[in-house]
Order: sequence, then C-alpha cells, then structure tokens
Amino acid sequence: MFRLFSLALILVFILPIHAAQDEYILGPGDKIVIKVHGQDDLTVESFLGNNGVINYPFLGEIKVTGLTISQIENLVSRGLKGDYLINPSVYAQVLEYRPFYIHGEVKEPGAYPYNPGMSVNQAIALAGGLTERASEEKIYLYKEGNNKNFITAELDTKVSAGDTIKIEQRFF
Repeated sequence: MFRLFSLALILVFILPIHAAQDEYILGPGDKIVIKVHGQDDLTVESFLGNNGVINYPFLGEIKVTGLTISQIENLVSRGLKGDYLINPSVYAQVLEYRPFYIHGEVKEPGAYPYNPGMSVNQAIALAGGLTERASEEKIYLYKEGNNKNFITAELDTKVSAGDTIKIEQRFF
C-alpha cells in the first residue's frame, strides 16, 4: 500500500515538474546545473548571460539558450561519450528561472521570479494585487523579445519567463 501511495505521489508531483522543465526554453537570466552521475568534477552550475554560452569541462563553450533541458542533457552526453566516458548519465535542471515583469495598475510593479504554470492572476498576486483603478479587461501580455506585439490577456492566461504584463486603468 505504501509503495502504491509513493508511486502516486511521484506521478502527481515529480513528473509534471520534470515535464514542464523538458518543454521550457532556456534564456538569459536562467540558472542551470548540469551533473554527470559519478563524476563530481563535471558538475557545472551557471547563470546564463546574454550570449547564452556556458563553459563545460572537456567540451568548451556550449550555447544553451534556445534549448530545453532534455536537449542539453543529450548534447552533453553525446559530447562526453566515447572520448571521455563510456556511457555518461547526464542530468540537467533549471535552478532559477528568469523573471517576468509586471507594471501599470498593480500595487508593487517590478520584476518577479517566474514559476512554471503561472497565470496572470498569480502574477498580479505577487505584485501585491490590483490598484482600485485597475481594469480587469485591459490586461496586455508582451511575450519575451517582442515589445511591439501583445495579446489581450485574461486572469487565467499563462505567463512565461521573460514576459511583460501591463495592467491599464479602467474608465470610471
């Protein structure tokens, strides 16, 4: 019975987190760790800068922005296999996500830590809530790297790391 309960916990909590990281595209501002089982000297923990490059032992500079965690694991594994290790077991993880930004009619505008699966409503809560002049119909979401085009968002719209949320005033 305990094993069944433990398996259920893993399926409910652990797998969705790993799946979210598998789909997540890395960008500047993220902090990652790469480990190789049994090879502590091949552990690298790094913040990604604007160039998106990390320096990895034996492999040199690797561009990781624009990649998913699974792609990084495969890239490092292929690079180490053969010349350095027979069958490397590579594990990568996002330690810290780059922030999202919120401004306009919220009580505490600014940059906030991103969490996978976050909605506009949760982002507003992090920013102290809406001001009394805020419009729930005039919420705009600018996707990272696209300052000109936006979508009109609702409270349940999903936010990504690097996105900018703007809350306009309502007319009285």
